[in-house]
Amino acid sequence: MNDAIIEAARDVMGSPWVYVVLFAISAIDGFFPAVPSESLVITAGVFAAADGVPNLLFVILAAAAGAFVGDHISYFIGRTAGTRVRHRIEGGKKSGAMFAWAGRMLDQRGGVIIVVARYIPGGRTAVTLTAGTVEYPLRKFSFFDAIAALSWGAYSGMIGYVGGHAFEDNPLLGLGVGLGIALSITGLVELIRHRIGVRNRRRAEQAGTTESTPGAEGSPDEKPQELV
Repeated sequence: MNDAIIEAARDVMGSPWVYVVLFAISAIDGFFPAVPSESLVITAGVFAAADGVPNLLFVILAAAAGAFVGDHISYFIGRTAGTRVRHRIEGGKKSGAMFAWAGRMLDQRGGVIIVVARYIPGGRTAVTLTAGTVEYPLRKFSFFDAIAALSWGAYSGMIGYVGGHAFEDNPLLGLGVGLGIALSITGLVELIRHRIGVRNRRRAEQAGTTESTPGAEGSPDEKPQELV
């Protein structure tokens, strides 16, 4: 059974059309995140290491180009119908929080968050759509998004290549290793983001407590001195 799956995958990965598929899936994933583009890029990287086809460089470039185009589609959706689309997506508590976070981060950190969000589940679409909605400058968006897309393509392709190179005789095992690495990194990023969020909330709460606590400027309950 495994041999049949591997051979079928080899036939698909050996076709020159695989680059078109990588481009298309990566583009669709930019504005419809239910599409598993990263898994496909990792799979292509595994077979690039195990069989030499597809070509790893072309895999990275096709995935990056697709991600770049997809992110811009999301951006222009935000520009033209962003508020209406966001209201529909923000129906869930988690989605609403993600869009609120995207707005804050764009305001505070600008283009850097466009790169960082590429590696946060759900963050990419929230940031690109929000960038269009708030009319973040297109030239800056394209510059930072090019960095994000290319780094993501290289990251996904190389993770698959590492797994495939480690298990050249068993691409399925190599794929499992590659996906495991990707999930571990994603989990680590989410953990760090969660801890930073908790720390920032605590700081905000402490700052609020400090402002309401009597200090050097005097307590609100303190009686004014009588004028002599």
